[in-house]
Amino acid sequence: MKTLLDLSVGDSLEQSEWLPITQDMINQFADATGDHQWIHLDVARCEMESPFKSTIAHGFLSASLMPKAFAEVISPSDKIASMINYGIDKLRFLEPVKSNDSLKYHFTLVEVTEKPQGKLFKVEASCLLKSSGNPALFGSFLMLAVLKP
Repeated sequence: MKTLLDLSVGDSLEQSEWLPITQDMINQFADATGDHQWIHLDVARCEMESPFKSTIAHGFLSASLMPKAFAEVISPSDKIASMINYGIDKLRFLEPVKSNDSLKYHFTLVEVTEKPQGKLFKVEASCLLKSSGNPALFGSFLMLAVLKP
């Protein structure tokens, strides 16, 4: 596996394992964010009233799992002091993530910019749904690698 600093623009990486999205994860995310809409939490109501017939994960839960997924596809570098989330460009939620479905993230490095604090990496990311093979989200994530002196 390459480190972040070894990647070149155009390099693509993908998780090898599927990440299950459980109802417990969805409940914890609801508690952490205060977003307790029934579409995420009420299994019985969703079975009867939701067009998805299941609870669905918050879109931002899927987005917030991106750094964990990215860390699984690169090796740590002893040249990086810390990684800082720098932002997200053009994030789109394309398909709902139903409870108990699984995700697999795919990344492509599209740009590296020198900053006074280090290197800013722009990575296009998508995550596929195991149930359909379709992407659940797509976005460009920005990560600042603060380099050791």
